[in-house]
Amino acid sequence: MVDTGTLSDLERDALREVANIGAGHAATALSQMTGRRIMISVPEVSVRRLEDVALLVGPPDTIIAGVLMHVMGDLTGRTLVVLGQDSAHALCELLLRKPSTGPTFDAMQQSTIKETGNILCSAYMNALSDFLGMMLVPSVPALVVDLAGAVLTTAYLNFGHDRDAVICVETTFRIEGSEQALTGQFLLMPDPPSLKVIFDSIRVAR
Repeated sequence: MVDTGTLSDLERDALREVANIGAGHAATALSQMTGRRIMISVPEVSVRRLEDVALLVGPPDTIIAGVLMHVMGDLTGRTLVVLGQDSAHALCELLLRKPSTGPTFDAMQQSTIKETGNILCSAYMNALSDFLGMMLVPSVPALVVDLAGAVLTTAYLNFGHDRDAVICVETTFRIEGSEQALTGQFLLMPDPPSLKVIFDSIRVAR
């Protein structure tokens, strides 16, 4: 297991640079989808154990939308894109141009959330792929809308052990003409050999 606690400030900055590029790619793609200018915050990046990720996504009794994907190619692992209920509804309203409320999402809204998760995941994965000089291919997305605790339990079952390391990126998107800020988390959990490759590459690059 890679000791993530030994990352230096420069190495954390490298992760943040990759996340910033990914967020920029995501903002461009979302801007094209919505036809509006999108401003992004500087991403917050951390490396945590899977068991500690629940602190990021909110209380376990809140509704969230999670888009789960496998990562294939030169590196392997899993990803989870998390949108809070309010952010998911705001996104659906912008893209589908009709009101979106309530605890559930219809088929069209679910498709919209999955496509957005796919875009966010692909943007971050492309940034990481360019940084590492490796091919990373995300799978077809799967959507889970449930209580945060249940979604993360699904993540535990699909991802691996609760003490596995996760690279967490939290970004806020502000869309022109909308008062609702969209906040989401991108969680990357590489398989242990791939995690070591990522950190070794970061250390060599710095």
